[in-house]
Amino acid sequence: MKKKPYWEMTSSELAEATKQFDEPLVVDKSRPLNPADRKQWKRIKRRRGRPRKGQGFQRVSVSIERGLLERATTLAKQRRLSRSQLIAQLLEKALAAG
Repeated sequence: MKKKPYWEMTSSELAEATKQFDEPLVVDKSRPLNPADRKQWKRIKRRRGRPRKGQGFQRVSVSIERGLLERATTLAKQRRLSRSQLIAQLLEKALAAG
C-alpha cells in the first residue's frame, strides 16, 4: 500500500508515522558503514571547490584598469563564464599565437 504524504496525514497518523523519532539516538543500533555507504558519505562530506585542471591553480594579484575590468566582466557574463575562465581562455589564445 502506498504511503500518504505527511502533509495529508491526520495528526494521529502523523504521530504514528514519526514515532521512531521520539526515541533518543541509541548508539547500540548504529553500525559501521559498508563500502557503498562510506563512498556516499565521502561524496557528501567533500567540500565544493575549484575543479582540478592541469596542475591545479595559483591565485595571483593583477592590476587592471577599472573600465577594462568591467568590459571583461560583461563579456564573461555574456559567454556564461566566470571572469577567471575568460581570462584563462584569452591567455591560452595569446600563448598559442606565440
